[in-house]
Amino acid sequence: MTNRRFSLHYLSLTGIIAVGAMLRFANLDLKPLWMDEVITAIFSLGKQYSDVPLDVVFPLEQLQDIFTYQPRVSCSQIAHTIANQSTHPPLFFCLMHTWLGWLSLLGKDWVMKLRSLPALFGVSAIAAIYYVNRLAFSKAAGLTAAMLMAISPFAVYLSQEARHYTLPMLLITLSLLGLVQIQQDIFQRQKLRIWVWLAWTITNIIGLYIHYFFVLAFIAEVGTLFVLMYYSTILSKNNKLEIKTQSTEEFSSIDCEQISSPIILKPRQIWLALIISISAVAFSFLPWLPVLVSNYERPETDWLDPPYHIAPFYQTLINWVLMVIALPVEKQSLFIKVISVLLMLFFAIWVGWLVYKKLKQMWCKQTTHLSTITLLSFLSIILLEFFFIAYLLQKDITTVPRYNFVYYPSFCALISASLTKFKNTSQETTLSVSTKLKIPYACLQNYQLSTILIVGFISSIFVIYNLVFLKPYEPEKVAQNMNQDPSIPLMVVVGYKNYQDVALGLSFALALEKVRSEKVGEWESGEKNQISNSQFPISNSQLPSSDFAFFKQAPDFGSVWQKLSQLPPPTTNQLNLWVVAPGLKRRDYPQKLAFSQTTTCTKDMAQHYRVGIPYQLYRCGGRVEETTNH
Repeated sequence: MTNRRFSLHYLSLTGIIAVGAMLRFANLDLKPLWMDEVITAIFSLGKQYSDVPLDVVFPLEQLQDIFTYQPRVSCSQIAHTIANQSTHPPLFFCLMHTWLGWLSLLGKDWVMKLRSLPALFGVSAIAAIYYVNRLAFSKAAGLTAAMLMAISPFAVYLSQEARHYTLPMLLITLSLLGLVQIQQDIFQRQKLRIWVWLAWTITNIIGLYIHYFFVLAFIAEVGTLFVLMYYSTILSKNNKLEIKTQSTEEFSSIDCEQISSPIILKPRQIWLALIISISAVAFSFLPWLPVLVSNYERPETDWLDPPYHIAPFYQTLINWVLMVIALPVEKQSLFIKVISVLLMLFFAIWVGWLVYKKLKQMWCKQTTHLSTITLLSFLSIILLEFFFIAYLLQKDITTVPRYNFVYYPSFCALISASLTKFKNTSQETTLSVSTKLKIPYACLQNYQLSTILIVGFISSIFVIYNLVFLKPYEPEKVAQNMNQDPSIPLMVVVGYKNYQDVALGLSFALALEKVRSEKVGEWESGEKNQISNSQFPISNSQLPSSDFAFFKQAPDFGSVWQKLSQLPPPTTNQLNLWVVAPGLKRRDYPQKLAFSQTTTCTKDMAQHYRVGIPYQLYRCGGRVEETTNH
């Protein structure tokens, strides 16, 4: 009987991981690649920006050559490219290059391959968070943490990004596992295990070469150990720390236990192990430190705005809400926006109240007290670091939800532990073996947890169908706007200042190439929709051309207009010319511009758009039609 229940527990964990995998791998290629994912693609495929045709006109079909896997590129070559053309550590891109090499024989859908490795890391994080809460609290809390992360819309969103977010999140989760183990070794086992410290140190070393924000997690973990050591010193001065109801206002309906003073037999050994670990992590990063220092001055790091008053605080609260519920708001009607916001607000208040009450209980219980302090300290220190960066460094990273991957594992662990419920909560962590093995049934009886899981699952469905967490700069929408006249030849010109502008332009080009090729497919299959027969080409040679160009803004956008005037004359009577101009205001677009020496292009006043950057339509060789304003 015991073996059957034991198997049921792990069967439940397997099912949870399977659900998480299904959500993360569903519709991986549905969403268009956006700027940051294009950057990932370039470096992971073994390419660099010099492989992109700059300052020349090229057909969209040439994109296939740009995004082709290069098998003979080494990790050291990728690292050299990253050091000169990006602002990130190299290890993730090396892993991606190896992964894409393994999948190179599995068809041509390179977008799905590109996103599959982050999705796999996201699935692995589910198993990792299970072990964090199992070790910190109980098997039940472990299963709850796995369930919560599996259906979290935030975790699913990160897992479907071809970026280095789920891998550091996985490593932070493993590092937290090591931190909890160290905490228990210090206060319960009262001995140090070298392999635990070694694994914890190596995890942090690897993490720093994956994402620079990993240093925030490492500092928070070190700070947490300092907090624990200081806390034990305070407790040792009093034989017991009595948590009294003078906190009656704070702990109104909770009977708090007396927290016994933890005994540390050899504090000097702990300090020595900590110093050695910190030194090892610091020394291991020295080879890459000059690159990090030089990256700080690069223009690619200047896109974050300074904080606006108390915005970082309420933005942090909004980010917390999106970790448990995310309903369609972006690009929706006002009615849907209002309904979605109200539902998310009420749901977040309800969940917050549940978590708040249970966290107080966890703080007051002898068996969960230290683990609660450990995770709360880690979370609090990282939040302080976020506010430090926002207010002192004047870079408000709280505006970017994806950066919360740094503390999401601790957030998930605390929320899930507070939602774990048993019939006898006073013995939650000292249950008999047979009772612990009934965890799946206990979870089903917790209607509060079930409600949260259902809402999270629905939210994740919205994520995988691209209804929430929309891609920045909306490449798909830009492509649709540019392809309004599919029967007319098209050229897109991007005036770039730096490599990020090139990556942004490539994301538009990829989305546009997909839209144009879909239209060609309709033509080839004879599906003319509602367009007249005269607009359809009769052979492949008569298909409307689709060209792209990147022209350098040096010293300003005047150089772009000059290069346009020097192009060869168009081979058709009509041409739709779209100009993407980062940094240009609408009034700075000229009414007319010269295309080659023989053609004049006229600005279509009704076809101006902005998605963080502006893009404007010019009609060359044809009459500008009056259209409704957008």
